Amino acid sequence: MNEEKSNTRLPLQHIPSGWSARDLPDLSGQRFLVTGATSGIGKEAARELVRAGAQVTITARSEEKAERTRKELASERVSTLLLDLADLTSVRKAAREVTDDVDVLILNAGVMAVPFTKTADDFELQVGTNHLGHFAFAGLIADRVKSRIVTVSSQAHRMGSFGNGSSDDIRDICLGRNKYQTWAAYGASKLANLLFTFELQRLVTSRGYSFNAFAAHPGYSNTNLQAVGPQMRGNLFEERATAFMNSIVAQSAARGALPTLCAATFPNLYGASYIGPDGLFEMRGFPKATRARAIAYDQNLARNLWSVSEELTGVRWR
Repeated sequence: MNEEKSNTRLPLQHIPSGWSARDLPDLSGQRFLVTGATSGIGKEAARELVRAGAQVTITARSEEKAERTRKELASERVSTLLLDLADLTSVRKAAREVTDDVDVLILNAGVMAVPFTKTADDFELQVGTNHLGHFAFAGLIADRVKSRIVTVSSQAHRMGSFGNGSSDDIRDICLGRNKYQTWAAYGASKLANLLFTFELQRLVTSRGYSFNAFAAHPGYSNTNLQAVGPQMRGNLFEERATAFMNSIVAQSAARGALPTLCAATFPNLYGASYIGPDGLFEMRGFPKATRARAIAYDQNLARNLWSVSEELTGVRWR
């Protein structure tokens, strides 16, 4: 087994202190696909990948956002793809349009702390977008991914739960049948990101996938992600208060993108590595290898989530 295909029981990998975008290798000729790259962490990650010479495809829910971001990144090496993770019809259409091989797939897009809403396929919006949409999209293009799949999680996974871990409890949470709590649903979606990553890495050897799976979290970063929930609730005071707190406490989106960039490019990274900031409570700082909450490594829970995800999305990983 090579170094990248190691399992989660290995010691944490050493990443040099202060690793930053300046440490990115020459990425000329490599192809990256970044979901949700029209703002925040995704856009800053795409910006640095392009700067390092990569070919980057960014996804967006609208042509307008996609084109505006492509122009901002100002590179002929940027292409766009329409993708709405809250609609499996859009997911399947986008997957069909990925005809070239992708070296690294970065599953970054997400929603946070929104009012109770259903996706086009009757999934609870946060789990549906952050996990199920990505699960389906990645599964549909898995045979075109050559090196890495990086999933962006969050420290909020520590507040996530799937009840007793049974398929029935997982299904109920995915479908929004449980009592809805805004942050609990977000935490469940971010826990799902990690369960997915670690289960995917377990399948790498048994199924012969050509890539390895990694996860990252950005700490507390100043992006528009925090504003979406208040906007959907029509709470202007909460939106302004959130923006004020972001400006005082949060690190920049560019700094928040560093764990994602590290997970996507750091050489010979152990499979199933989880990268986050090195500062206090992992809220800000430079990338380091870290560990998730213990439940994220629960193999029975991960297998049940995987099975329910295939059932609900109709996408079976080969």
